[in-house]
Amino acid sequence: MSDCIFCKIIAGELPSKKVFEDEQVVAFHDIQPASPIHVLIIPKKHIASLADAGEEDWNMIGQIQRVAAQIARELEVEESGYRVITNIGANAGQIVHHLHYHLMAGARLSPLGVHN
Repeated sequence: MSDCIFCKIIAGELPSKKVFEDEQVVAFHDIQPASPIHVLIIPKKHIASLADAGEEDWNMIGQIQRVAAQIARELEVEESGYRVITNIGANAGQIVHHLHYHLMAGARLSPLGVHN
């Protein structure tokens, strides 16, 4: 999608600090980190959210999970703990409508909950 910020990063039209890239997935540091370590992991294929994934996308989504574990090992946070999360829709906090996973670590993370 021409107006998608993540598609622009994938195309090289916008800069990013990449930590991983293969034929299906790109991972880079979030420019507005919510924790000391905050990496975004995205598919190269534009999918608006997990709810929009098709049957043909599940292998790639599995690859995203493998990449998250690999990045956690490389950043040496797998023993201290980390969180991998995706938001689906505005009420869940999704701002960019391109499927993406947040890998967050480097500090004690607050529990997930409801914001009133």
